[in-house]
Amino acid sequence: QVQLVESGGGLVQPGGSLRLSCAASRGFFSGNGMGWYRQAPGKERELVAKITSGSIINYADSVKGRFAISRDVAKSTVYLQMNSLKPEDTAVYYCYYLSYDGVNYWGKGTLVTVSA
Repeated sequence: QVQLVESGGGLVQPGGSLRLSCAASRGFFSGNGMGWYRQAPGKERELVAKITSGSIINYADSVKGRFAISRDVAKSTVYLQMNSLKPEDTAVYYCYYLSYDGVNYWGKGTLVTVSA
């Protein structure tokens, strides 16, 4: 089992910034990577950003140029810096950890609300 603890969500005005954090109970290089999904009301969960153990980074087209994922290996933590936030970024953001045997572990989610 891998426990994930997320933090950093909240209410922000359009154009503002937030930084999400996700700390894993297992070392970063003990798995295949970590990242973030989000789920808006009435929509399916979608990938936002991910970083693999090989340092490959991918972003959803909708967040490219605005969001940045990074990691602190020593802390087994990934971050999601979100800039120029839009109302359509409003969602519950979920951290995940992909183990070597292909199991996705999920955090409980943190709510990001972008509203004036």
